[in-house]
Amino acid sequence: MADLQKALQTLQNLQFSKMYEGDFFLTWEKTDDEIRATFEVAEALRALREHNVSPKIFDSGLAISMFRDNSTRTRFSFASACNLLGLAVQDFDEGKSQVAHGETVRETANMISFMADVIGIRDDMYIGKGNAYMHSVVDAVSAGHRDGVLAQKPTLVNLQCDIDHPTQVMADTLHLINHFGGVENLKGKKVAMTWAYSPSYGKPLSVPQGVIGLMTRFGMDVVLAHPEGYDVMPEVEEVAKRNAQQSGGSYRRVHSMDEAFADADIVYPKSWASFGAMERRTALYGRGDTDGIKALEKELLQQNAQHKDWECTEERMALTKGGKGLYLHCLPADISGVSCKEGEVAATVFDRYRDPLYLEASYKPYIIAAMIFLAKVKNPVEVLRSMGAQSRRLYE
Repeated sequence: MADLQKALQTLQNLQFSKMYEGDFFLTWEKTDDEIRATFEVAEALRALREHNVSPKIFDSGLAISMFRDNSTRTRFSFASACNLLGLAVQDFDEGKSQVAHGETVRETANMISFMADVIGIRDDMYIGKGNAYMHSVVDAVSAGHRDGVLAQKPTLVNLQCDIDHPTQVMADTLHLINHFGGVENLKGKKVAMTWAYSPSYGKPLSVPQGVIGLMTRFGMDVVLAHPEGYDVMPEVEEVAKRNAQQSGGSYRRVHSMDEAFADADIVYPKSWASFGAMERRTALYGRGDTDGIKALEKELLQQNAQHKDWECTEERMALTKGGKGLYLHCLPADISGVSCKEGEVAATVFDRYRDPLYLEASYKPYIIAAMIFLAKVKNPVEVLRSMGAQSRRLYE
């Protein structure tokens, strides 16, 4: 398997041992080598799977998924990743648990983790809450393991928080690596991460923030475009600026969708609510003001409606590099004339890129599996090489 051998050769030259027994919160908390190792292990696992070789590292065990927001792709990607590695998956429904009766985070985290090796959490709707909650879960199970309550500390994988969506943006980037023929070919590519109109709801900031926080690490020219008032978190923009300076790329923010699309190699038009609006939502949530949250949601949609012209159209796609820029989306997209009257993307554009979009999504299970693999396997190169040897025996 050439893909496996190539991945192993690259892994041998990377430093990523600190990922063992660790957790995955934000991409910018990982080193360049650790990010690259995650990509390479994902490719290795995919190669094994495609050759019908089991990459299981668990004979038994449990993975816990906790989704505080709706999910299709990430929910099934997590389940697929865990199954690939040999774990059963149990979805934790807080509404049907003792959390509804006041059970503490520390107690819940320990009670669900007696035989758990992995915990995946999505908590993305409230600024200052999601990532903090994930850390509180890790603190709780770490204490449980230290105190002898838990036989092992489960690894936590961030399935989307209020700050970042690492599994999504790493899947997006691995798609780009394969599309352009190697990570080295990303350097100099222009990425337009743009706001787009949505009539559905005020969406989280984590995807645009994840994109500018990761893609600036590869020498790419990243442009964030949005109407006035749709700012992202300033500290994430600082991460993007620092990454761009270190990688030899660039980062800038504009308020014109056309300017962002002009000569872009990659476009990523997606709606989000502003940082200020998300802070207001969090404050209302903290007060238990459900009526206030509903009123804010109505206000956000009215604000969105002032910018219906921020749509990924055929005319805008013609502005991209040679008129053939690659369209990305985390899905589901708000498709004009299909899922809504007016939305993020014209139906003809979406239809033309449907297969590449589905291919983009297909990398996510392997990215999640790689995050788990690197946290649970002390010597990943040796283990993957042994799995590859099994493949050769199968075909002898």
